[in-house]
Amino acid sequence: MKQASRMLLRNPGGMIGIAILVIAVAVAMFGPLLFPTSPWRMVQRPFLPPFTLSGFPLGTDALGRDVMAGIIYGARVSLLVGLISTLASLAVGIPLGATAGYFGGKVDDALMRFTEFFQTVPSFALAIVLVAIMQPSIVSIVAAIAIVSWPPVARLVRGEVLSLRTREYVQAAVVTGQTNWWIIWREILPNALSPVIVLASLMVATAILLESSLSFLGLGDPNLMSWGYMVGAGRTVIRQAWWITVFPGIAILVSVLALNLIGEGLNDALNPRLAKGGR
Repeated sequence: MKQASRMLLRNPGGMIGIAILVIAVAVAMFGPLLFPTSPWRMVQRPFLPPFTLSGFPLGTDALGRDVMAGIIYGARVSLLVGLISTLASLAVGIPLGATAGYFGGKVDDALMRFTEFFQTVPSFALAIVLVAIMQPSIVSIVAAIAIVSWPPVARLVRGEVLSLRTREYVQAAVVTGQTNWWIIWREILPNALSPVIVLASLMVATAILLESSLSFLGLGDPNLMSWGYMVGAGRTVIRQAWWITVFPGIAILVSVLALNLIGEGLNDALNPRLAKGGR
């Protein structure tokens, strides 16, 4: 693990991604201290261009709301949705994939058919239907994203467990009389986490895109400012006030790019073949 950390620190793309992510988290945590008022509040005349007044560096939208404040508060929503929905997906996908891979046979067949059922419907379309049924809110968005995101986790974990369950240390645990669940959680899963960690970093980026897309379509939480909502609200006046759409779009782009760079850095650091080549 120490060697993987050193390789990640030597990866330029990974370090750039981490730096951007740290800035985004800092903005989400401490930005509201600079903008204590609600991002929904009308603070200036509508369509104030960016860099016109020092108090409103990114201008205002069609209702006179501060675009900078909206981006800062939107960072909280995007990062929160990305993190929680990914954790929920892992909580569902890891146990199912480990169970299917370890026990095999009819258990594997049943769980994989259940997984494939969710993969037959396009993820975005299923997320739209789920949010519409549950009513748009932060909880329904997180739940919908988690539901459409766990199948790849289950399939990845299943494949890793299938390759590890015949290893000597697993057989030794079986011979010593350890229970199946103890073997799965204590012997197999710790050795199968590397690709799962890489996938999780990419899933956070995908979740941010899904949340932004849902908010763009008007299915976001109506009580929370989000980047997708800002892009959607400015699309009808993009020729008149381009900054309303461009700045939150850049925020989405930079955040997703940072998470993808981190994922690539983690893949390089945790890949055994690349680690050997780096020695």
